[in-house]
Amino acid sequence: MIFLWNFKLICTFGGVQSKYCTMNLTDIFNGTARFFQWTFQFMKGAGNAPNVIFWIIICSLIVVWLRMQAKFNNEAKEKGTLK
Repeated sequence: MIFLWNFKLICTFGGVQSKYCTMNLTDIFNGTARFFQWTFQFMKGAGNAPNVIFWIIICSLIVVWLRMQAKFNNEAKEKGTLK
């Protein structure tokens, strides 16, 4: 709870006005739920595109990781540090 003695601040949470800014866990959970509902509206409209984009990113990063691992293995073989 925030007390502002010098300023008369009116905060609204859930349509209720109070003299002091008070927020409880219910306000935080409801706000988080509203945010996720808002973002999922866009996801619903996007269809399968986000899944395809994420799979392309994942597969690309796996290819990069395997190339780097092969480079490190070759370098270790040349130095004789590969066990």
